[in-house]
Amino acid sequence: MGCLFLLVTILSPRLGLFLLWAFTNYVDRAFSGWFLPLLGLIFMPWTTLFYVLADVAPGPMHVAGWILVGIGVLVDVSAHAQAAARRRMATV
Repeated sequence: MGCLFLLVTILSPRLGLFLLWAFTNYVDRAFSGWFLPLLGLIFMPWTTLFYVLADVAPGPMHVAGWILVGIGVLVDVSAHAQAAARRRMATV
């Protein structure tokens, strides 16, 4: 089942995060409410997904988990920058 989740998540991080939210309690354990994960689902899906997966481990989050979250931030910022560049190229 893990390989199927990985394939779905690579194709669509929003769908992967939604599946985690719907079928596990990982998102509820990582966040105390529903509003912040919803914002993450809409605006920064990779960062939210990596935070949820890094927070699942028992105990406090270690350096490797924060590095994973940092990679998620970079991927999300890169996706937003690429979308903005494509919009600029389309108007020229």
